[in-house]
Amino acid sequence: MAQLPPGIRFITSFSRDQWYRAFIFSLTFLLYASFHLSRKPISIVKGELHKHCASQVELDSYKEYAAQIQPVKKPFNASQCGWEPFDKSNYKQLLGALDYSFLCAYAVGMYLSGLIGERLPIRYYLTGGMLASGLFTAMFGLGYFYNVHNLWFYIMAQIANGLVQTTGWPSVVTCIGNWFGKGRRGLIMGVWNSHTSVGNILGSLIAAYWVSSCWGLSFVVPGLIVALMGVLCFLFLIEHPKDVSCSCTPSSSSKTFLNGASRCRIQMPALNAKENGKPQDAEMQHLLGDSENCSVATGEGRHGTSAISFLGALRIPGVVEFSLCLLFAKLVSYTFLFWLPLYITNVEHLDAKRAGDLSTLFDVGGIFGGILAGLISDRLEKRASTCGMMLLLAAPTLYMFSAVSKMGLEATIVMLLISGALVNGPYALITTAVSADLGTHKSLKGNARALSTVTAIIDGTGSVGAALGPLLAGLISPSGWNNVFYMLMVADACALLLLLRLIQKELQCHADHTLFKEH
Repeated sequence: MAQLPPGIRFITSFSRDQWYRAFIFSLTFLLYASFHLSRKPISIVKGELHKHCASQVELDSYKEYAAQIQPVKKPFNASQCGWEPFDKSNYKQLLGALDYSFLCAYAVGMYLSGLIGERLPIRYYLTGGMLASGLFTAMFGLGYFYNVHNLWFYIMAQIANGLVQTTGWPSVVTCIGNWFGKGRRGLIMGVWNSHTSVGNILGSLIAAYWVSSCWGLSFVVPGLIVALMGVLCFLFLIEHPKDVSCSCTPSSSSKTFLNGASRCRIQMPALNAKENGKPQDAEMQHLLGDSENCSVATGEGRHGTSAISFLGALRIPGVVEFSLCLLFAKLVSYTFLFWLPLYITNVEHLDAKRAGDLSTLFDVGGIFGGILAGLISDRLEKRASTCGMMLLLAAPTLYMFSAVSKMGLEATIVMLLISGALVNGPYALITTAVSADLGTHKSLKGNARALSTVTAIIDGTGSVGAALGPLLAGLISPSGWNNVFYMLMVADACALLLLLRLIQKELQCHADHTLFKEH
């Protein structure tokens, strides 16, 4: 009998359950990457919506020349400062209003989205949101082709897009939480959460490709991509392992991630470990391996328990602290997301395309930061302490970035990578592993219908900061970019202060656990 080819041996070495988990991991990764892909173009196009004005002599010469030739398809703005109405001297405030419109709608809608998402099938809810998001993203770009210069048209497109995009995060986190247990949740979700940075990078590259020649396509193309991914979501997304008869193998001694949110609980090793033949160390579980903590994966937990209320979710230990911490952490992250290309344009004197390409390095650093935060938190079993450590390093790094970025392109590249890792690390950890941990907290007693609500509360509160950050940057930047960085450093310090109580509890629990082992 001939030996099987290596590729076939590799494929058959994984079980059916493992392949399903790998598939859901990849699909949800691509689904949410497409959401971020559609958010990024506005930051790239800002440099094209408002450009440095030509001199009056150049304007007079152009007008005289324009009167002598045939009308061109692209409309001529008399001020030559960009696209009306963003060609005015208060352009930073107008562009900030676009960011604020999207993010404010996103923050308000997120609180409702989690409650609605708990009561509807995830596949239908997410599909509808993605199709609508594709429509409103493309709608912004259609303003270019239809020569729209009304500020409210663009603001309404941003508001509508912000509302429908709230369907994304609670849905994908709930789905990935159903399929993967707590064993290596920090690392798994750290890798999975890189979809944020991957989406930002792809969105920057796509938008930058057309920004100088036809900025409308910088929105229309991402809108079509999001809509296409919505179709794939409808065709292939599996909400729960039970829906395809995948097995769930609860671990008899799952790790307790403290999060500083509950009293320290010393677990005795299971006495029947050898009899069951199941590994007791959840750290040894492979990414594609069987999910543990399946109390949240049972059919009874899904359908036999009513969805949790908003106040009930707030009473889960740690939800309030992490939500407020994320408010300030996301303020910093989204200020970079929406204003970094324009900052690079002003400091490095690059055009919109090159500044957009360079800004992707911040997201590359964010990929490594999210994975590193998840790996460290798994190893230490301390989510709050990991976030606190990275926030402590982020504040001085932002000061260095503001100083070093003026020294040349090479220094800017290095600081973009470092800042991206430290800024996005805590943000990624809180919105993924921490949200999933709290959504399956032991105080819920197996209620699997709390994860979406908890995720929405945490990310919704964070989105309030995401709305405030770009708005404050638009108001402060006319007085100097240094003041914007001071604002970001204060926000990082506030995020750290809000975690101090949880960090103290984690350290105290660790000390008690060490003392118990010694005796």
